[in-house]
Amino acid sequence: MAGKVRYLDSREDEQERGITMESSAISLYFKLVKSAEEGKTIESEYLINLIDSPGHVDFSSEVSTASRLCDGGLVLIDVVEGVCTQTISVLRQAWIDKVRPILVFNKMDRLIVELKMTPHEAYLHINKILEQANAIMATFFTGDLMEEEATKLAAEKKQKSQEEEEFDENKIYDWSMEERDDSDIYFDPAKGNVIFASAVDGWAFRIQQFAAFYTKKLGFKEQVLQKCLWGEYYFDPKAKRVLLPKHLKGRNMKPMFVQFVLENIWAVYGSVIVEPDRERVEKIVNALKIKVLPRDMRSRDPQILLTAIFAQWLPLSTCVLLAIIGQLPPPKDAQRIRIPRMIYPNLHFKRNEAIEPTNETERALYDCDLSDQAPAVAYVSKMFAVPIDLLPENRRKQMTAEEMRERGRRQRDLRAAHALLDQTGEGIPLDAEQISALTEEAEALEIQDMKELKGERIIGFARLYSGKIRVGQKLYVLGPKYDPKYPSKHVSEITVDSLYLIMGRDLESLDEVCAGNVFGIGGLEGHILKNGMLASSLNDVKNMAGVKMESSPIVRVALEPEDPTEMDKLVEGLRLLNQADPCVEVMLQETGEHVILTAGELHLERCLRDLKERFAKIEIHVSDPIVPFRESIVRGELPVNKEKEGLVTPRGKVEIKISSKHLTLQVQTVPLPSRITEFLLEHTASIKAIVEEKLVKKNMENEDNEVQDALQDTGDGSTVVTNKFLSAKELREALEKEFALAKKEGGPFAQYWDGIVDQIWAFGPRRVGSNLLVNRIPGYVRKSFFEVDSTKSTEVSGDHADEVIKVEENEKALSILDVDFHIHTGFQLSTLTGPLCAEPVTGVCYIVQAVDIHPDDSANGDGEPVDVRSRLHTIQGQVIAATKEACKQGFLDWSPRLLLAMYTCDIQATAEVLGRVYAVISRRKGRIVSEDLKDGTHFWQIHALLPVVESFGFPDEIRKRTSGAASPQLVFSGFEMLDEDPFWVPTTEEELEDLGEKADKENLARKYMDMVRKRKGMFVEKKLVEHAEKQRTLKKN
Repeated sequence: MAGKVRYLDSREDEQERGITMESSAISLYFKLVKSAEEGKTIESEYLINLIDSPGHVDFSSEVSTASRLCDGGLVLIDVVEGVCTQTISVLRQAWIDKVRPILVFNKMDRLIVELKMTPHEAYLHINKILEQANAIMATFFTGDLMEEEATKLAAEKKQKSQEEEEFDENKIYDWSMEERDDSDIYFDPAKGNVIFASAVDGWAFRIQQFAAFYTKKLGFKEQVLQKCLWGEYYFDPKAKRVLLPKHLKGRNMKPMFVQFVLENIWAVYGSVIVEPDRERVEKIVNALKIKVLPRDMRSRDPQILLTAIFAQWLPLSTCVLLAIIGQLPPPKDAQRIRIPRMIYPNLHFKRNEAIEPTNETERALYDCDLSDQAPAVAYVSKMFAVPIDLLPENRRKQMTAEEMRERGRRQRDLRAAHALLDQTGEGIPLDAEQISALTEEAEALEIQDMKELKGERIIGFARLYSGKIRVGQKLYVLGPKYDPKYPSKHVSEITVDSLYLIMGRDLESLDEVCAGNVFGIGGLEGHILKNGMLASSLNDVKNMAGVKMESSPIVRVALEPEDPTEMDKLVEGLRLLNQADPCVEVMLQETGEHVILTAGELHLERCLRDLKERFAKIEIHVSDPIVPFRESIVRGELPVNKEKEGLVTPRGKVEIKISSKHLTLQVQTVPLPSRITEFLLEHTASIKAIVEEKLVKKNMENEDNEVQDALQDTGDGSTVVTNKFLSAKELREALEKEFALAKKEGGPFAQYWDGIVDQIWAFGPRRVGSNLLVNRIPGYVRKSFFEVDSTKSTEVSGDHADEVIKVEENEKALSILDVDFHIHTGFQLSTLTGPLCAEPVTGVCYIVQAVDIHPDDSANGDGEPVDVRSRLHTIQGQVIAATKEACKQGFLDWSPRLLLAMYTCDIQATAEVLGRVYAVISRRKGRIVSEDLKDGTHFWQIHALLPVVESFGFPDEIRKRTSGAASPQLVFSGFEMLDEDPFWVPTTEEELEDLGEKADKENLARKYMDMVRKRKGMFVEKKLVEHAEKQRTLKKN
């Protein structure tokens, strides 16, 4: 933990970069000896399962998987940089998973050596960072409290609506909230949940250590001194009293934390590093009553002496382990709070509320039952790959001295026996061919053994919540989609073939694991992809699998082997990578391309390195990064030619007839208000749940239903997932309110929002997106999308008599009912691949205003209708194509826009390199949002927005331009509209005068659109000859 070994950073690239990229665990044994009465001592033994998680935002999925296994956490903050974006994400993850945090202010040495702060300046600086961290915790607490109150009010409203409605003034206007004690959620050094540390110098301390040290000198009780050593408390040496600020009476005194804690640490650094003074160092060593070796005192490297002093005075490992034991709950206490929230994620719990178990399995989970009778229930948070030759069963074991002597004795006896046989001449002589055959066979066996020891083994990274697991035991594996209502689905049975104690880069074999421990388990390959559950019995088991990652994979690349014959190795390598990395997604596109999706550029680099060196072990050709876009529309200006011609139909209205002339479709396209689009994106999970519920009630689901797969998230971070699912009724009411507010705001489209919620036909794309298909066909009534009690097997619900337009009372006639589902399919296709560059559409409403069916009697001389139903399949296919084309034309009738995937970029830089940082951001089409000088430092905090498509190579360029003085942190923030029409050309006299007919000004939207179209093999409108008069003529020979 302290020092330069970096034991838990086992990967080569982790060692090279000096950062953690994968979560790795280690089990630490700690014996604590406490003094008791009458000079006796009490010994306590602890086993601490420590998981080291990455801090880089690209690997925040590793934090998500680790937090599910932990009961507490150490949140590290760079004391110079302060609270960063990733700090907030980690604290939020800890709050959601009910992981109790301890705050660690790391890199304290930088305040002394780099920033040259005085102890009092350092105290003020640290106090501000602590206030920021506590403010973040307060926002989480307030958010939960508001949600609890909203749920309570909704329940009261529901109960009141069922009774007789009476006007109750108190209930309507009572905005008071129940008071809750939030004192235990904050970080306070006096409570012991804050550590001050310098990991590179190997020291750390809490207030308690100095309180115990000064209690005899100052004559205070340790508990009193502990409360006063942090905050605005001052010590009067004459009166030997602790003073508050109001009692200072103008005296210039230092806070006790500065006087008794920081000044001592500053004195050590001052005597050893800043202004080396041998005599002063010896006085400090004697005063602290510590022993420093003479060779360390004589060392020319002051860092060695500094580390030696602090290792004796304030050892980091002891401080951290004591904080973990004292502040973090044991598994039994933690599981009573955490397990109910994992089993029932959609229920509302009060903070620190423990509920009673409903069955014996829950009781065992809540109590962390270690008995043999308790059911074994474990959660596998991720899978990780280990080289087969590094597994304990394949490692060469270290022989003891006795075993080595025994082996030597056997070898001597064997040599003596061979010598005796040679002398007596006994035995059968072998010819050259037999000797060669035996040699080749031995070599072949040796090569086969070496091949078996090569490759990777997939191990599960798990925690046992109750019971015991033994090698050879049979367990059920429950997938993330497991539902107790359907116990036969997403379940498989395995036999545990190996158990491991995870010790950083090494694994140690185990025969048995008890509840409360983190461990590795073999035998899950082919049964668990990313995460899952293990259970010894399916009775009363609830699914705890499924972790929402903080970072969505946004960057994708296509892969192919340089040697086409090695495609099978690439496929196998991708399979292993998909299991070993919790965040990466592997896809096989319709074009046959193998694509991987990663969280960022650094994550992509790590995945490609793993593929080439560990999993596939082949050379791979990688495409340029593929970044998702979105397509939308705005009102914009009307094209000049349409203004001159005059509009016969409203803008966005398209009427199209299918090729067989049997049907005419009329679709009105309008842009959705931004508030509606944001609402739909925020509640995508709720819409998905409603659609899935419909499918279940229609008995359409299969084990791996195609429609279920179509409902999966696109995996590019376009949706904002909330923890709370709204029911169909709640979602309908909330959407009605949003449309009412949109209508109240006015605008040119307000007339379209009357009664639109009950007319919603479908959402898209993938049935859950932010686009609407609305039914306003006269006489054609469908049930509301939000009614989930349908029993029909098609998308149409309700009584047929209310839905069918009676064109002719003839069975041969065509009806809207026959093409209902195909209009819906055309809408889904059009929103999945927009007209600009075949990217998903967002924020568009398609209103079907008419479907006119034309009887076809031209082919029959008797005047009877032709049997159109004989050509129904052809007509239905034409309806899909016509719907898609109508949506496309209506979309292009407005002013189209591209939405860019955006990163929020946080950079800390000094004033000297600020201009270079701005230049790089500007060149990358970024936008500065804010800039602030951090109090007490010379660092500027820059907050910017940067398009993902322009971000590749951005961190390296920043570091290069600033000579390493600035390093950016990129976090995906969503999609932002690029307010530029890709089809814009100069038309007015002013524009033509300024830009000319060719409009040499770069059109960014057009550039991005053409780039994507070219990559997808679509037509790109590009002039081969820009300036005919400027073509160069090659010289004739």
